[in-house]
Amino acid sequence: MQEDFRLIVDLVLVLSAAAFGGLLAAILRQPVLLGYLLGGMVVGPAGLGLIKEVIQVETLAQFGVAFLLFALGVEFSFAELRKVQKIALGGGGLQIILTILVTVVVCGITGAWATLPAKGVFLGAILSLSSTAVVLKCLMERNETETPHGQVMLGILVVQDLALGLMLAVLPALDQPPEAIGKAVLFALLRIGLFAAGAVAVGIWLIPPLLRFLARTESQELFLLGVVALCLGIALFTESLGLSIEMGAFVAGLMISEVEYADQTLTYVEPVRDIFATLFFASIGMLIDPIFLWKNLELILGLVALVFLGKFLIVTPLVRLFRYSWKTAVIAGLGLAQIGEFSFVLASEGQVLGLVSRRVYLLILGTTAVTLVLTPFVMRLVPQLFEIPWLKNFLDPTDLPLDVAPELPSQNHVVICGYGRVGRNLVQQVQQHGYPVVVIDQSESKIQQLREAGISYVYGNAASLHVLQTAGVAQARGMGICLPDAMSTRNALRRSLELSPDLDVVVRANKDKDIELLYQLGAKEVVQPEFEASLELVSHLLNRMGMSLATIQQQAQEIRKHHYLELRPQRSASEVSRELELATQDMNSRWYSLPANSPLSGMNLAEADLRNLAGVSLMAIRRATGEEVDYPDNFTTIEEGDRLLVVGQAEELAALDDLAKGKAAIPAKSAPSCQWILVPENSPFVGKTLAHLDIERQYGIKASALRREGKFIRDPEEDIALQVGDRILLCGGYHPLKLLQASLMPEEQRSIPIVPVVQAAESQALLEYLPMDNLREP
Repeated sequence: MQEDFRLIVDLVLVLSAAAFGGLLAAILRQPVLLGYLLGGMVVGPAGLGLIKEVIQVETLAQFGVAFLLFALGVEFSFAELRKVQKIALGGGGLQIILTILVTVVVCGITGAWATLPAKGVFLGAILSLSSTAVVLKCLMERNETETPHGQVMLGILVVQDLALGLMLAVLPALDQPPEAIGKAVLFALLRIGLFAAGAVAVGIWLIPPLLRFLARTESQELFLLGVVALCLGIALFTESLGLSIEMGAFVAGLMISEVEYADQTLTYVEPVRDIFATLFFASIGMLIDPIFLWKNLELILGLVALVFLGKFLIVTPLVRLFRYSWKTAVIAGLGLAQIGEFSFVLASEGQVLGLVSRRVYLLILGTTAVTLVLTPFVMRLVPQLFEIPWLKNFLDPTDLPLDVAPELPSQNHVVICGYGRVGRNLVQQVQQHGYPVVVIDQSESKIQQLREAGISYVYGNAASLHVLQTAGVAQARGMGICLPDAMSTRNALRRSLELSPDLDVVVRANKDKDIELLYQLGAKEVVQPEFEASLELVSHLLNRMGMSLATIQQQAQEIRKHHYLELRPQRSASEVSRELELATQDMNSRWYSLPANSPLSGMNLAEADLRNLAGVSLMAIRRATGEEVDYPDNFTTIEEGDRLLVVGQAEELAALDDLAKGKAAIPAKSAPSCQWILVPENSPFVGKTLAHLDIERQYGIKASALRREGKFIRDPEEDIALQVGDRILLCGGYHPLKLLQASLMPEEQRSIPIVPVVQAAESQALLEYLPMDNLREP
């Protein structure tokens, strides 16, 4: 077979094997990168031996490295880095330095892996990098990119990726004799400095006009060709200067990142990058010897354990050092404990330079691949880790407010979680009406804005029970949650209702799939910004076309009443079920099997009133027939043999068990209604026990549950004394409840019904859902 045709056949084989491996990895919910490695390993010389022109394939694969780093440079955002600049620059830089130092010390003490300090530095550099691709994919799947731990991890990853360029530039200097290394490193850094200065000048004066000229041609092909030529030309220039092709490609991307055509460039280059990157990772897989891995399996697993433990012990204290909570530090430590895909680039260069032997190189590849496989599993197990009682007790106290405004409203105020664009609009409009407000946010820059504006604030995590208590959620009249990520939103909603079960909470849903989940967790109203924008746009158009404003508003109200169902994309039952299980695994959820002959059997959810009587949220019902009812409504009936997917704390799940087994009485269908009532200051009931009050005999009302400091107490004991801030679940007739409520309150205080008003537009809709008419001081 002709050599040029043989190369074409080899390329087709490699790409086909990589595509099949990537598909297999996607089916198994693993990073596709691992599939590319597996595909290359199968068709490579150590596998089936189908590839003949290995050197030529590896040469073309270098384009993959160049385009990977070029795209990384284009995507690099100094604005994103500034959000977490302290932990990113300080923590990320310290993490790299400490990892290298620890590796050098360990190698020096053991005498293994690297006999020279330079080789220890090289190994440390490889171990210091984590996987941007895998971590980012895990965070995006779980909607956690805007969480504190997500921002911390992404900030550190950006610094690691930036450091890769420096590592590649210094790498050739490590091959010098020991006495010349210092001089070589300084010379390399000098060359980098001069090259960086030249790159800045070119990026300011030459690149923008060139891209504008290419864009004016309105030809996608010419624009792509120009960008590719620019990328590879700069990469070759850096190679001629003694730096690496990879370094040049990364700098070329940085030059474009601040130009207005950066997004367009990335859109055009991404397909080319993906193809050549696939070829690169497959070519790495071709170098992996499965027999070698099998023979050294115990050693590789031991190295994996050391890498995970070592990086966890380095990253976690560093994050904690920058005043993040233990929970954030632990998640970041576990999430960054793997070795990244760019370590393959360093390892390949190191083998060429003779910094590592073939055996060490193969061990690095094997260890890296295993850590990448394990990372998604570790990230999924993290929420369950925080449900371990002793660990939860250790971590919870640290999630306290970092700072509190000098004066906070004590009652009848609105709590706003999140001071982003929507939160800022909410606060402004609430204050314009003269109502007190407290803002919860955990961004130092946002808190500083609140300080300067004289707005009451609590600096901390809105999903923390301690922070919510400090903000006075139990005494608030209403609450708006507009946090940037789904997990924090769910936890803030859930824990707010633990403190105040009847609190009127309106929530912004970040994604349409969160709408039903938030309603099921107890939100009074859920606003989806994209759908609200759609309603406003169509309202304007229909009104201009002659339709009456009243008819338009009525139709919009119907759409909101049905939770935007008409606007949401159709999803299969299996997709909904999978999304529900994925969302609830971050909360304390479990499948509860209904006992035989349970008094709950035959009752609908309105009659069972599980949220009030047991404190749990029912998310799904799985029938004995195999049918599953996701997000059941009040008319859904509980049947014999059902399994219930419920969310709640341990004591709430125990209360559900008591109800389901008949150990606790359920109010009869005919008479009682149940209502949560707050024990206010100066109440005549404060300090008195339930036995002393004897409300069951006097009013015919039963105290079914008590919430105190977020704790749910089912069927409270008669000798328990009431405290200010307690919420009692009282079940009985409507009129006796009103009489008891009146006697419980101080004379000057009265209850006012809450009637939310629904309007459109993102922040305005959130504002108008709040019970504004009920916020006046009594």
